[in-house]
Amino acid sequence: MSQKVVEFTALTKEDEYEWTLGEDLAEMAKEELREDESVRNQSLEQMRDWIRKNPRISSCRLDARFLLRFLRFKKFSVPMAQEALERYILLRNVYATAFENLDALDPVVNALISNGYAFASHKRDKKGRRVIFYFPGKFDPYKYTNTDMCRVHGVIYETLMEDEENQIRGYVHFADGKGVGFPHMTLFTPREAVRIVKNGERTLPMRHKEVHGLHAHPSIKFAVDFGMALISEKIRHRVKIYTSMEEAKGCIDPELLPKEYGGVMPMDEMIALWKKELLEMRSTILSNDKMKVRQELFSERAREGAVSALKAGGLEASCALGSDSTFGITGSFRKLEVD
Repeated sequence: MSQKVVEFTALTKEDEYEWTLGEDLAEMAKEELREDESVRNQSLEQMRDWIRKNPRISSCRLDARFLLRFLRFKKFSVPMAQEALERYILLRNVYATAFENLDALDPVVNALISNGYAFASHKRDKKGRRVIFYFPGKFDPYKYTNTDMCRVHGVIYETLMEDEENQIRGYVHFADGKGVGFPHMTLFTPREAVRIVKNGERTLPMRHKEVHGLHAHPSIKFAVDFGMALISEKIRHRVKIYTSMEEAKGCIDPELLPKEYGGVMPMDEMIALWKKELLEMRSTILSNDKMKVRQELFSERAREGAVSALKAGGLEASCALGSDSTFGITGSFRKLEVD
């Protein structure tokens, strides 16, 4: 696959959206996300107008594919999509060492993906979803840092989110905890773990449809319980933990599993295909670093926590920066046209 070179200036232009995803996805988008042509066009117009007028955002992509990931994530609630977008850019800017320069060719990122720490399935499951595989036991906590871990996840998630079908269908996660022990738990402080879990659910515009976990060692049960307590009840009901592969049989389509787990394709071949996909989107992912917010307009607590940005003077406070509140959340409720 040849690398697609995308200039950031092209992504800051208001392109005219054209639906190319087929009738089945159109029906799914309408039923699950309240998306149709009228809602989509109005929502995109409001998102772009809000970005242009928001003094807290200095640079942001305006292409439909990018903005739709937030609108679909929030089922076309424009105020909630705006909230997620602002928090997303703030997170990237505040924690730049972990969330910017997400380069698939970075030696550490490349090494971790190559050894099978995390990668995406080579095709979709029967419901059209991509499966993301995690093998954290292959992450050496004495060799790599928590920043390295975040960067690998960032490269994977950002690449997948560029695909509109993924935005609509959502994702399935499969993790094998074999080889994970207490040293892995020391990579993050409890406070950092809370932020990661909260941002993973509230800030990253991804629809998590299923989460399957295997071989959770008793020594890390407290960490699993801690993480489960942090996520929403909706996501908690989608998490399944298994004690063996035999018990987990059927949770993932066997055609998608690595051969080493009863599937068809060897893991190294799946990883090779995934790395080609990463390279296709590499220039687009790197260009995202040019999106910026004016951090001085956020409270200190917001900059430190990112996930608390809105509670600590985010969109609500932004409305107080000027008399025109149309860039803020209070002026963003859309009125749908009824045909």
